[in-house]
Amino acid sequence: MDIDELWTDLENWGRDPVLSELDALMWRTDRHPEGAWSGVILQLLDVVPEWERLRAAHEWFVEIVPRFAQRVVDPVLPVGPPMWEDDPSFDLDFHLRRISLPAPGTHRQLLEFAQTIGLTPLDRSRAPWEGYLVEGLEDGRAAYVMHAHHVFMDGLALARLHERVLNPTREPRADKPTPVRTPERRGPIDVAARQLGRQIADTPKALIKGGLALAKAAGHPRSTADYLSSLARVAGPPPKNPSKILRGGSRRMWRFGTMECEFGDLRSAAKAAGGTLNDAFVSALLGGLRRYCAANGEDLGDVPISMPVAMRAAHNAAGGNDFAAAYFLVPSGVDDPVERIRAMHERVKDVRSEPALGFLGAITPILNRTPSSVAAAILGSVGGAVLTTSSWPGISEDRYMAGARFERMFVFAPLPGTVLTSAMCTHCGVCCIAMNADGEVFKDLDLLWSSMQEGLDEILALGSVSRRH
Repeated sequence: MDIDELWTDLENWGRDPVLSELDALMWRTDRHPEGAWSGVILQLLDVVPEWERLRAAHEWFVEIVPRFAQRVVDPVLPVGPPMWEDDPSFDLDFHLRRISLPAPGTHRQLLEFAQTIGLTPLDRSRAPWEGYLVEGLEDGRAAYVMHAHHVFMDGLALARLHERVLNPTREPRADKPTPVRTPERRGPIDVAARQLGRQIADTPKALIKGGLALAKAAGHPRSTADYLSSLARVAGPPPKNPSKILRGGSRRMWRFGTMECEFGDLRSAAKAAGGTLNDAFVSALLGGLRRYCAANGEDLGDVPISMPVAMRAAHNAAGGNDFAAAYFLVPSGVDDPVERIRAMHERVKDVRSEPALGFLGAITPILNRTPSSVAAAILGSVGGAVLTTSSWPGISEDRYMAGARFERMFVFAPLPGTVLTSAMCTHCGVCCIAMNADGEVFKDLDLLWSSMQEGLDEILALGSVSRRH
């Protein structure tokens, strides 16, 4: 797909004015920082981009992707999901900022700035994002840090957006499309009226569809039994956390760390052990946690994980979110890295084949019709995972931001109901691994980051051994 086709494809990005039930649930249950649904995106650039050109690019961006100049409007009564409207007081200079790190401008200083931004709640009365051009990095480099709410997009949609809006060369393009659109304005009463109308129109259809599904299930007792058995596993109490060290704090003190490796190296390691890239990634994290706990006198057993399972293909990722949350025990108690990857592979395969995997998504509309405090409490009771992970394919070809090459992307997810989150995206042949750890739980962060790097190195070594043979 060439750049013109990518821009044409933007016509469908983020055009639905109504938040999906999943997005609505994340918006309504957001409790910063312990139950936050916002994250931080860190993009490393090879040089400092031109400020005026960067600002002009943002002006164009919010025209061609109007979602980023819109705010969320809740209905005055809980009759349906919130809706997007153009922010009548949108001010780009509020959302786009410029700062410089003090010398020497290390990667650790950059991460500390990013985690501070992430711990600062977004203004929910405005478009829920902020972007920072960070100058003063070592070797004349720069970074772009964005703090954004999850209702905008998941990782797949973020990668597809980068492909579409960033330049394929350092030079600016003069033929960028400029759409003409009508501003969208909605108030809480208007949103409630629209959603009430939707409910009246859609409820009979939903009842008929649900009745047909029940009738079909009743006609196949074995299928019904399988589904109920699966439902007990999917919707039952989450697995217990056996670790005394990896227990959640009450304040959720975000602390950021990063790792990276060549995509080909991690893929070779995964193949050598008979697993997928994601199996190898998660197994590396588990190896790091084993080392951290061992250094603190604990032999880590299998711990619970929360893992989003994408419910759409990459090419359909056009804003918003569409995933099912899976909770299950991962093989952190397995010391051998090969056996750990194989066990991880089998457990993920079992989870993905659960007939009731989408059950939590099915009851999301019900949660959305309860008071937000009740929905937040219910979601909090489902938590208790030690680790939350996600991974997705990023961009595969160079892209540029106002003349600066986009070299790395690290996405730091929040910590809802977990003590460590890690997201991995592939970026031009590099696996970029971002980690957000609860500083109230991990007292020795230097030990944690070195343990995680050793866990990754252990996995990568499997590929080296395979190639030697």
